[in-house]
Amino acid sequence: MQRQDVESTVIDAIGYSHVLEIRFESGRIYQYYDVPEEVYNAMLTAPSKGKYFNEHIRGKYSYQEIELKQSSQQANPEKEGVP
Repeated sequence: MQRQDVESTVIDAIGYSHVLEIRFESGRIYQYYDVPEEVYNAMLTAPSKGKYFNEHIRGKYSYQEIELKQSSQQANPEKEGVP
């Protein structure tokens, strides 16, 4: 899925194709199911992507991690386990 880079300290990129896909700054990528396209559009225009995610997506939709970015650096533990 093609993702659009966004300005955020928590979220790196967002994509939508009947499924909302979010790549977090930690490198983890999740797909959120049954998310209306309006929610995706609102997230793109939200002044704070992380706050919008926490208030409107986190805990409200089923999700699955689809990819883990491989890195020689240790992941930031504060950004892990976001969903």
